[in-house]
Amino acid sequence: MPVSAAPPIPWYVLPVLVLAQFAGTSLWFAVNAIVPELQLAFSWPAGMVGTLTSALQLGFIAGTLLFALTLVADRFDARWVFFLSSLAGALLTVLAWWTADSQGALLFWRFLTGVCLAGIYPVGMKIAAQWFPQGIGHALGWLVGALVLGSASAHGLRAITARLPWESLMLAIAALALAGGCLILTLRRPQHAAIGASRFSASSFSVMWTDQKVRRPVLGYFGHMWELYTFWVLLPFILATRISGDAVLWWSFAVMGSGALGCVWGGAALRYFDGAKIAATHLSISGLCCLLAPLMLHANDTLFFLWLLIWGVTVAGDSPQFSALIAAHSPRQMVGSVLTMTNSLGFALSIVSILLFTNLSQHWPLASVLPLLAVGPALGVWALRAR
Repeated sequence: MPVSAAPPIPWYVLPVLVLAQFAGTSLWFAVNAIVPELQLAFSWPAGMVGTLTSALQLGFIAGTLLFALTLVADRFDARWVFFLSSLAGALLTVLAWWTADSQGALLFWRFLTGVCLAGIYPVGMKIAAQWFPQGIGHALGWLVGALVLGSASAHGLRAITARLPWESLMLAIAALALAGGCLILTLRRPQHAAIGASRFSASSFSVMWTDQKVRRPVLGYFGHMWELYTFWVLLPFILATRISGDAVLWWSFAVMGSGALGCVWGGAALRYFDGAKIAATHLSISGLCCLLAPLMLHANDTLFFLWLLIWGVTVAGDSPQFSALIAAHSPRQMVGSVLTMTNSLGFALSIVSILLFTNLSQHWPLASVLPLLAVGPALGVWALRAR
């Protein structure tokens, strides 16, 4: 009996996934864009931006560990996990607005928001893997691009609403995240979704270090994470050496958002090049941007902003390649949980990097600090090429 062809994927699936991911991940930097205003209003210390970001990253780690160990992404309908996480993240952002005058409360709400993001970003990748089992690299290019643009959106929204009170940004992002959760429910569950694992098995996660095809992109991803979020956190301070006011917000959005182009281009390039080579190329260029910092910080405006845009494109553009490589070589019934565990460990490393570099930047000039970020890309390239 001839095998029937798989039903065609509806055209609207990828746009819905991209928009929902963009909206959900807008929660990530919802507070960072207004930290200067909060510092002015409540006399917060200069290093508060690093502490707030690290609190959210720590929550994301706790959430991804919880989701991975309980196999939430593989045992339950991923659409509902995404929706409930978006709903909770929106409510927590409203609570953060309500208690923004308390550092302790704000850190707690941001930690819990990070937990919710564990049900948005990696779960969104799980949904994409279900819908596009043969073309996940291309789909993840768009999906991670949406994450990057969503992360940058807080700066863009704050630039647009600069004349409104800072509270308006947090409430707008809460509404946006809720809309993303509702949007994901408009998709039906894909017919060819794999049946996930029903219980935790440590041996299933062992592929992260025993299987070379999985280990190489996992280690490459760790090198990428050493650099990515630290660069995003330090970006407004880098820009402040040259510009001020709303221009910092607009350029923060532009540089961070340019990473979405790198993600989409990288996904499209999979038709012609190996994913590991694309990722290594991105890492090499972004690492070079780290090393060029002492020169570019004193270059003319054209070179300065071009340098940041190239860095913005390449620092994020390799992320979907790592996710696609890990998903392609992980046990099919464990894809969601292996991706989630990898995210958890990568974000743990990002906390170390963020706290280290925000502290160093308060004592050393940026020209001395930024080249040290190149350690991550260098180790990532070595991991991808290791045999």
